[in-house]
Parts: sequence; C-alpha cells; structure tokens
Amino acid sequence: MSTNDRTSLSRRSLLKASAAGASVLAAPHFFIKGAYAAEYCNMPTGDTVTLGFNVPQTGPYADEGLDELKAFQLAVKHLNGEGDGGALNTFKPSNLKGNGILGKKVAYVSGDTQTKSDAARASAKRMIEKDGALMISGGSSSGVAVAVQSLCQETGVIFMAGLTHSNDTTGKDKRRYGFRHFFNAYMSGQALGPILAQEYGKDRKAYHLTADYTWGWTQEESIKDATEKLGWETVQTVRTPLGAGDFSQYLTPVLNSGADVLILNHYGSDMVNSLRQAVQFGMREKQVNGKDFQIVVPLYSELMAMGAGEAVKGILGTANWNWQLDNDGTKAFAKSFGQEYGQPPSQAAQTCYAQTILYANACETAGEFTPPAVIKALEGFEFEGLGNGKTLYRAEDHQCFKPVLVVKGKENPSNQFDILEVVEVVPTEQVTYDPSIFGGELGPYEVQGC
Repeated sequence: MSTNDRTSLSRRSLLKASAAGASVLAAPHFFIKGAYAAEYCNMPTGDTVTLGFNVPQTGPYADEGLDELKAFQLAVKHLNGEGDGGALNTFKPSNLKGNGILGKKVAYVSGDTQTKSDAARASAKRMIEKDGALMISGGSSSGVAVAVQSLCQETGVIFMAGLTHSNDTTGKDKRRYGFRHFFNAYMSGQALGPILAQEYGKDRKAYHLTADYTWGWTQEESIKDATEKLGWETVQTVRTPLGAGDFSQYLTPVLNSGADVLILNHYGSDMVNSLRQAVQFGMREKQVNGKDFQIVVPLYSELMAMGAGEAVKGILGTANWNWQLDNDGTKAFAKSFGQEYGQPPSQAAQTCYAQTILYANACETAGEFTPPAVIKALEGFEFEGLGNGKTLYRAEDHQCFKPVLVVKGKENPSNQFDILEVVEVVPTEQVTYDPSIFGGELGPYEVQGC
C-alpha cells in the first residue's frame, strides 16, 4: 500500500482494516482529525452553516412554537452580526464574534412538529437528510423532544431542546447528543410545593387532571411527591388526551370528589381551555372541607396566561423565565425581541434563543463543528447573561441548573402583557438533585452518523 493510498483512508476504514488484522501505519494526528470530521453528518464545507428549527406551528402548542421560531430567527440575526446583538452583548464567557459560527454565515430551515412525535421526527429527519442541518432545535412538547432527541443521537446531530419539561428528557431518555436549557417537572415540584403549603396550608386534598403523555406523567408525579411530603392528600389522578378542547367531562367529577384543590397538569391551549372551564364551573367561588377551593397550574407561560385572561388571576405556578426580570440578559433580549416583533418574548422564546447562542458558542470554543468536540464544550459549561442568572450545563445529564420562578396571575395587570408576577425566585440549590435519580444513559460521543 502506498503512502497516498494509506493516508486517503477514512477513520472508519482505518478501524476496519485494523480489526481485520491489516498492518496500518499511524497517520499524523491532524490528518486523523480531518478524516474523522468528514464522516460526521452535514459538516459544513461552504461559507454557510445550516441549523434546523423544528417547532409546533399547528396543534395545541402552536402559540408557543411560533414564538420559539421568532426567537430562533432573532438568534440567527444576532449571530450573523445583524441588529443590536441582543443578549450576545451580555452573555459570558463568550467566544462569539458576531460573524456567524466559525466565520460561516448562519442559515436555517424550519419544520412543523404539529405537536406530534411522529411528525416531529419526520420533519427533523427531512432537515438532516435533505437540508443539511448540522444542529436541530425546537420542541414545546416533551414527547416531541424525546423522539427528536433519539433521532439526533442515531444520526450524530446535536439536539438543543426547546421547551420540554418532562423529567424524562434529561432522565431515562437522555442522550449524549441532546441538551436541555429549560427546567423540568421535578424542579417545579421542589420550587412550588413549599409556596403552596405556605399559601394554602398543609391539610389539603388534591385532584389532578393530567395530560396523557411523558410530560404530564412526570409533572403529576413531581407535584404529588412534593405536596404529599408536606401533608397534602391526593384524592384522584385522571389522564386527559392532548388537545381535548372540552374538559367538562373531566371537571364535573372534581366537584363531588372531596378535593379542595384542582391541579391542572396541562399546557398550551389545553391549559387555557381547562382553566377557563374550571372557572366557569364556579370552582373558585366554592368552599370544600371548610376551605376556599383552589386551582394550581404547575407550569405556566406568558402566552397561556394571555389566552386564559381573567381566569389566571391569583393562580400559582412555576416558570423558567419572565421578561420582566431585572437583569442585563433579560433586558437585552426582551428589548431586542420587542423591537423586532412588537411584543415581549415568552419563556419558550427565551429558552430557544439561549440554546442557539449556547450551541454557536460551543462550536467557537471547540474551534470546530465535530459533534464530540462541541458536546464536550457544552458539558460542565458555566455561564450567565442570557436572562436566568448563573447557570450550569451539568455534564452528567445535560440538564441546565439555575433559579426557578414561582409565578402568579396578576390581580390588576397594567397592560395585556403584564399578566404574571414573580412571587419568588427559588435558588438553584433548592431544585438541584442527584443525576442518577431518573436513570438513563447518555450513550457514546461517537456515532455512525447519517
């Protein structure tokens, strides 16, 4: 075998030849690295790099998805050095230069997950195989996030999850190629439980209505665990289909159950509809067990609150972020988003903007696009300036750890966007947990690729 023939072998060929017992001389390190990079999926060779934004543009979580897409577009603009730069001006430590990613202009493609796992996986597959997407982001449903994350692990494409709150995303279904900036259901339980006991007492009987998929299951489990440890009794748990629309058949039994708290483990338009209907049933005016009946929505969003209108007043829940937080990252992003779109960003928008920036910075830090190098730049990365305060991307499970907000629907909002107030900023230490409690394995750094 000549030197030219030998050095033209790819890394995979070298490994196969070695396994077959062939005699292969060691190639220089820089050459092996280059050959290895060529085998990863969609390594950019021109002057652009393509990102794939996979969001629900239809279905029960469409409002969140469309806001996510706006944030993705704004992040691309800022990465390419356009506009006012937003939170790129506050994010640190940062290696971003405002000239794209590693000198290549950022382009993007988008898809509609329809809030369905199969549709989301097909959309992501198309972006990877036909559009050359190097990274996939998006979500708004944990079922979607888990499905797309699995696909990305199989194809060797990094997945920067958007809005996904199930414990499973960075628990039993975690993957080496998947990262989550958003908080999870366990964190909601740990942050919200003590506030519920403080506001409503420890002698309470709760009835859960729960979205029947991975997020709802883990949200119910987390809130049950947190409240039962404080003395609450769980009277009943009932699963509801995603996108049910009319929840009257599920709400009627609550009134005869002996429960004095209704916990709505719903999100998006499902939360808007179930909360409005519960209020229309007169639940907030009732007394049960000698106590004022209460409704709790463990996971809130600004868009849901706007949709529910008057029904959200006084309702407690948790949030990943709020556009009215008093920090430089929030102010920079909210100002930029507001100027671009004429309204404040949602928490879904903020987490997707942050994920795009974090991925780009990891590429700059690694000095290359190869996934293992980018993954290692993200693992254990500590940063601030994106709106959540000091944040850690934990290496063991790829979950971000940062303070959690307990929020409440405002009684007297000053305008259509001033709907939620922050009741408490729960410190990171209170919501941190051992990475082993939810199981799962991250898997390998190196995969076959697409």
